[in-house]
Amino acid sequence: MLEGQDGLTWDRWRRFAAAAEDLGYAGLFRSDHFTNPTGPHTDALDLWASLTWLGSNTSRIEFGQMVSPVSFRDPVITAWTAAAISDLSGGRFRLGLGAGWQEREHTSLGFDLLGLDDRFARFEEALEVTRLLLRSNEPVAFSGRFYTLADALLLPRPAQAGQPPIVIGGNGPKRTLPLAARYADEWNSVYATADRFAELTGQLDGLVRAAGRQPGDVKRTLMTRIIIGKDDVAVTAKLDGKDPAELRDRGVLLGTPAAIVEQLAAVAAAGASRVQAQWLDMDDFDGLELLAVQVMPHLS
Repeated sequence: MLEGQDGLTWDRWRRFAAAAEDLGYAGLFRSDHFTNPTGPHTDALDLWASLTWLGSNTSRIEFGQMVSPVSFRDPVITAWTAAAISDLSGGRFRLGLGAGWQEREHTSLGFDLLGLDDRFARFEEALEVTRLLLRSNEPVAFSGRFYTLADALLLPRPAQAGQPPIVIGGNGPKRTLPLAARYADEWNSVYATADRFAELTGQLDGLVRAAGRQPGDVKRTLMTRIIIGKDDVAVTAKLDGKDPAELRDRGVLLGTPAAIVEQLAAVAAAGASRVQAQWLDMDDFDGLELLAVQVMPHLS
């Protein structure tokens, strides 16, 4: 999982796509931001252009965004584009949606982030609009505070029923988990320890049942940073002075390949079916290969 606003260029995107396909990774995902919350502006490759390219230039991996803020992505256009990319890729695309959170990009580019209550009210409406447009084969209507549909139908319909899956990310028990229980095909936890993930997924089970669905209807995944080195010396160098205990408490997986295997096993036991490794060093392809060659063979 790459931070698309943190120096992602076409050259790097092509290299990551080739690495993901060739090394056996399950997928390649990226964020959807114009810039970082602080610091200098860096290259930020456009989301939809990059995903369209990926859909037609890879053959195996799943891919998507984690996640697109509805605060600057209109849900009608998002659903329309997502359906096209899903068909282009043969159903490998996963549609990640979020409420938006980063003040800097909204202020600098003139998008209204809204206060927290209104932000999540808008997000829920956007989820309803997206689901209606992607899942209904008949014209639909919707009337809300933020969005309106009347006799709305997007054609062509997705070639596969239930595509693309809707992914909702976040750990918030009061707002995010209830929305995931109602609307998500996949819930993606962010920076959670194995114990915290187990706690959250247990809460989600109850919310899913209350929404009239079954726990198995919602896939459970985790996005967190992975810091891997061939030995302890290499790991220490990558930590660059950061406290490993503090990072582990935040849910970061770190250590030698054997240690990463052990930590991933704990996450799997907690209920996660997939882990997206947040890869902050855009040029660390040796680390990607190390993870693929010495860790992935031990995973089911």
